Amino acid sequence: MSSALTGKLKAFVLGSPNAKKVYQNLQAADIPVTTAECRSCADPCDQDHDDFSSRLDIDMDSDMLGSVKPYHRQVVISTGKTDWANEVTEAEGTLAAFLNTVNTSLGTSKKPKSNNGSSPPGVFSHTEAGRLAILNGSHKPFSHDESEETVIVLPDFMVVSGVPRTLAGAEALWKAAVDPSLDRAGVTTRTDNLNTWVLPYSCLILLCSHKRRDKRCAVAAPILEQAFHQYLEREGWEVHTDLHDLTSEPSLESQASSTTEKGQLIETQLKSLQAEHKALILKNSHVGGHKFAGNCIIYTPRGAGVWYGRVTPHEVESIVKHTIIDGQVLPIILRGGVDLACRGKKSLYDW
Repeated sequence: MSSALTGKLKAFVLGSPNAKKVYQNLQAADIPVTTAECRSCADPCDQDHDDFSSRLDIDMDSDMLGSVKPYHRQVVISTGKTDWANEVTEAEGTLAAFLNTVNTSLGTSKKPKSNNGSSPPGVFSHTEAGRLAILNGSHKPFSHDESEETVIVLPDFMVVSGVPRTLAGAEALWKAAVDPSLDRAGVTTRTDNLNTWVLPYSCLILLCSHKRRDKRCAVAAPILEQAFHQYLEREGWEVHTDLHDLTSEPSLESQASSTTEKGQLIETQLKSLQAEHKALILKNSHVGGHKFAGNCIIYTPRGAGVWYGRVTPHEVESIVKHTIIDGQVLPIILRGGVDLACRGKKSLYDW
């Protein structure tokens, strides 16, 4: 870890005015936060961590908090790849491009609401914005039909399968699960052939690996994936690096006959996931802020999304223990986040 970041961590632990203010602002916004150190190893490192930041041009000086653009939903489209065209929404013939076209014509122009100082910068509720963030992911589609994709919808923690890689398929996906007017239950009565499930993991870890956009993320992602795998398994968690095929399990549509019933079923399933101790790690396309590599987003079943930057293997054990297991935010590496507020709760997993 660079001396600049180490200095910031020490300043936080020692209670510098700026660090103390960040912590207090997060607390005041009802965000579960911890004063635990981000770095879990000695400095210099005594655990043979691969500190890629020492050989990459990482921005260690700018304030990261506030570097996340608000969005209503974020979708991660199956590609089975770890690198993509520079602009995934402009790659002809891809679902990302088709969905971007549909969203432009059908989506809302609602601008993010000002939090008027009620939340730290970059920390927002998904209801405050209408923007759709479209990502490609490393997971493979469920369908044997190569023209169909499997899409993860966030922060809803939902999976939609059988999405045709066409303009019509993108429109069906948008109307079924992405339209900002919909809650996480989406639409129950539909004429399409899409199937949906709850994402069956206790947490989802997204790691930017988009080399053609910025090589720093491509260097960081596989190293961080290995580190998360190591520390999660050490804690007794089951770790997947591809989305488990859900087609052998009943879809939500087959179990619920109304939107109300579907919503109740979803909530019941989501609440049961924390005890599963299962994590899914995926690589994804550019999310912004590549100068802060490694970039890591952690989603919980409740729908909270924690955006961390400047993550190296030095910080992974602390992230696993304090954020993934305890559901608390580490302020110093926080870029921002969605739906982090938990009034009266102690964890991002609490309902």
